[in-house]
Amino acid sequence: MSNILEVRGLEASYGDLTVLRGIDFDIADGGVTTLLGANGAGKTTTLRAICGMIRRKGEITFEGKRIDRMSTENIVRLGVAQVPEGRGTFTTLTVEENLQLGAMTRPNDKSIHEDIEKSFHFFPRLKERRTQQAGTLSGGEQQMLAIARALMLRPKLMLLDEPSFGLAPLITKQIFEILADVKREAGVSMLIVEQNASLALGIADHAYLIETGSIVMSGEAKAIREDESVRASYLGY
Repeated sequence: MSNILEVRGLEASYGDLTVLRGIDFDIADGGVTTLLGANGAGKTTTLRAICGMIRRKGEITFEGKRIDRMSTENIVRLGVAQVPEGRGTFTTLTVEENLQLGAMTRPNDKSIHEDIEKSFHFFPRLKERRTQQAGTLSGGEQQMLAIARALMLRPKLMLLDEPSFGLAPLITKQIFEILADVKREAGVSMLIVEQNASLALGIADHAYLIETGSIVMSGEAKAIREDESVRASYLGY
């Protein structure tokens, strides 16, 4: 399987504070990769560095094209969508208006309406609330909306930052089941940053463990999930 994203020697910093220290990783085309680690390990910084949101060094290649010197806007236009921690929905707009905004980089044509309906296929609860203000949705529904809005870009790669953040276990399980459906039906590649290692490894094909800005382990997600010494040392379950 070819790689949709390849990262080599990635460094990133906030002012004088270096957070990433020359990390390397790949994301397979059509696959799901998870990046695991403790708070402050550098997971969110990695997503921001890929999207050009912070100062970075190193080589980032998306579909064979260097993007490490590109602006965030141009990276998005290539087909990279980010679902940030905390959802970031437009609370005063309706569910449907939020989805329409997700397609703002695309021409206003019939395909936008078709994609809204596809989003409702993955998230039927949003269809029930299509005219409801996003700010009145539950936390789980807002997370669904954030993912659905990212899908409106017709992304080739989605970067998801802590999709389980602040959600009840049952809702978190539903979110990950939907992500598995998106992978299977839409073929979207994903990089998932997640504290819930068990759920993330359940959906992922490949996993990387990051510790204080460095990759300390990588391998097939199934093998890492079943390795008792890895679970005890790094994953906490």
